[in-house]
Amino acid sequence: MSERAEKARALFYEGYNCAQSVVGAFADLYDLDVKTAMRFSDGLGGGMGRMRLTCGAVSAMALIAGLELSSGRPKDLDNRAKVYAKVREMAEAFQKKNGSVICRELLGTSMPKDNSSRPEERTSEYYKRRPCPGCIYDCAEIIDRYLIGNINKKSQ
Repeated sequence: MSERAEKARALFYEGYNCAQSVVGAFADLYDLDVKTAMRFSDGLGGGMGRMRLTCGAVSAMALIAGLELSSGRPKDLDNRAKVYAKVREMAEAFQKKNGSVICRELLGTSMPKDNSSRPEERTSEYYKRRPCPGCIYDCAEIIDRYLIGNINKKSQ
């Protein structure tokens, strides 16, 4: 059981969206204060702005991969390829376990019925019908296993 995965799931139950929950669970590793982490990842929730595109938790894995691996240099294509390869590897692991990386497919729905950008109220019924807590947990575990754990092993 991953401590960070539990933290990510707990953040979701506090009311943060899927992307915020995953980013928030790893923010301390990158000297990000929680408020900044939650602000820059907020728009990825609900499959990016509640459009039900790529799962926000999966998008958060890409953000963490960039923080962990990117050189931040614009012409460092070899490094960028390394980041992209890691993002693909983690997304593939998520898809293998969950069947998709697309929010609407994970939810078994299309766009919100009212086509609104307004998130739903969090109720016990909301949590019962959503796979989100499990998806968030899975993404945090994948980050631990494929990114953080591998980096830590190399430095030992």
